[in-house]
Amino acid sequence: MAQTDYWLEMQGRLTEPMRYDAATDHYVPCSWEDAFALIGRHLQALDSPHQAEFYTSGRTPNEAAFLYSIFVREFGTNNFPDCSNMCHEPTSRGLPPAIGVGKGTIVLQDFEHAEAIFVIGQNTGTNSPRMMSNLVEARKRGIPIVAVNPMPERALIRFAEPQDVVQMATFGSTAITSEFVHIRIGGDLALIKGMMKVMFEREAQGERVLDHDFLSEHTVGLEALREDVMAQDWDQIVQVSGISEAQIRRCAEIYIRSNATVICYGMGLTQHQYGSRLLQQVANLLMLRGNFGKPGAGIGPIRGHSNVQGDRTVGIDEKPKPAYLDRVQQVFGFDPPREHGHHVVESIEAMLAGSARVFIGLGGNFIRAVPDTPRAYEAMRGLDLTVGIATKLNRGHLVHGRDALILPVVARSERIVMPAGEQFVTIEDAMSNVTASRGVLEPVSADVLPEVEIVCRMAMATLPHSKVDWMRCMHDYASIRALIAAVYPEIYTGFNERIQQPHGFHLDIPPRRRVWPTPNGKANILVMPGLDVDDPVHDPDMLRLATVRSHDQYNTTIYSYNDRYRGVYNDRMVLFMNIEDRLARGLEKEALVSLETISRDGVRRRIEGLTVLDYPMPRGALAGYYPELNPLLPLDYYDRISGTPAAKSIPVRMRAMAAAIA
Repeated sequence: MAQTDYWLEMQGRLTEPMRYDAATDHYVPCSWEDAFALIGRHLQALDSPHQAEFYTSGRTPNEAAFLYSIFVREFGTNNFPDCSNMCHEPTSRGLPPAIGVGKGTIVLQDFEHAEAIFVIGQNTGTNSPRMMSNLVEARKRGIPIVAVNPMPERALIRFAEPQDVVQMATFGSTAITSEFVHIRIGGDLALIKGMMKVMFEREAQGERVLDHDFLSEHTVGLEALREDVMAQDWDQIVQVSGISEAQIRRCAEIYIRSNATVICYGMGLTQHQYGSRLLQQVANLLMLRGNFGKPGAGIGPIRGHSNVQGDRTVGIDEKPKPAYLDRVQQVFGFDPPREHGHHVVESIEAMLAGSARVFIGLGGNFIRAVPDTPRAYEAMRGLDLTVGIATKLNRGHLVHGRDALILPVVARSERIVMPAGEQFVTIEDAMSNVTASRGVLEPVSADVLPEVEIVCRMAMATLPHSKVDWMRCMHDYASIRALIAAVYPEIYTGFNERIQQPHGFHLDIPPRRRVWPTPNGKANILVMPGLDVDDPVHDPDMLRLATVRSHDQYNTTIYSYNDRYRGVYNDRMVLFMNIEDRLARGLEKEALVSLETISRDGVRRRIEGLTVLDYPMPRGALAGYYPELNPLLPLDYYDRISGTPAAKSIPVRMRAMAAAIA
């Protein structure tokens, strides 16, 4: 436990299955047969299938995720805590009531046709560098790009193109943002309502600003939205957003002049207590100008993991729809459980309550990603069995149950050769494009297995009378894709044929055709009263903390202690703070401070030894690195619709440590 996350990552690949030996307090090698037998015994010994939690990481390909969902449902539970619960679950839960699907509606080609692009709550250069080339090309065409973020990020402002030889040789860069909106943490709803207020004001003055044809034919709820928005006071909008009325009006003018607008967003919008409802307001803004179902327009959640969206599509869902469960029953011949299962927060609560006994993690670093780190550690250590399926060591392998296994998996870059021949897997990106992923390297060891085989063999060890032909699925991945197509005929018919296309294929997203798979068949304009995206906290000392990633970091994986875009080197225990806030507290430059969470549950959450760094943050806002600051995020501080922790707006108090006051 004394080793850092970086040290664990640097130990390289896992090459053989390992079992925890309590007598020596070490992991020791074990056979695959013994590992699967141990899993089967623990699962079969449970009093109820609901005592097991089955986690999925977004790196899991479609084939493995689909089989995992079938295995777990035949076992008898819908307990599917998933990495999306902690990032883009508000997309999956918030957008369907509005537009009928929990996904984005754009494809990459839309950037070529957009007349304006808004990027809200997302640091594209660090978290989605592949998207930067699309923004660079749009900017070269003179397309306005509006970036909305509490932290001015270097790559959001200017970007050096790796493909541009001259630019790289001369240390040049391309200006990206035409309008940077330096918003307060939690001020996004006020900005969106301010822009909509400008539009409704101009309509009231007789100007035709809204797309009335689209609104009348495709939507319901416009008048309720107009009434709510017009009731908002400009002084309050400015105060909550932290930006001037003049800039809000500039943003609105950019939006109004554009006939095709893309709005992209990241966790700066989703990780709030009302993140799901906030995304509905983004959809409202797009509807007012008819920005669905035409080239260059739509909503774009920018996701991180390679298949976090695909896993959801093929069944990793703790709240499955009845129609899906009916098809599972028809295709596989067993009756899947109907009651809802656990998302991430609920799974930890179940562990703490003693009602969960087994945890199986198909990829990921669950224990470092979740909130309330000390309580989460306590929860995990109380389990009978923990299983980590991974390529490398991570913290989750050190914080484990009484029995524990580490099962090494084939990397995405490595070949999968089975009796039926060489296999490939598929993934779905944030644009709903499904592509094949084929490894080219030999596996690092003869004792690593593909995810599909691990899932199948866990199922065979647990369900000796299963109705599923696990052996066939394990050997022939085309048979898995045929089953996916049978369960999802609307989007995956002809899966094996369509995936042969060089660039894969796009899943059908009905709003792209202006078809709305909602109960009323319309796009619903949904009202969110007020301007707050988090519960108000009445404390004069409160600061709002947002946890962020560094440049040399991917999710919980730390590749170095440097964050060169923000000028931080060899340290991650830092806080980015407005210099005026620092001076108002009498703190020296680079003072050492502690943070304590403001909460009402009686649990003291405190981190000491954080170095304050001057950074152009809005007043009242702080930022620090994830996962180091996860101990400050209460387990109960989350969006009730999606279950997503509100990691972008943690209410905290700052205290100077000894010798840190000027």
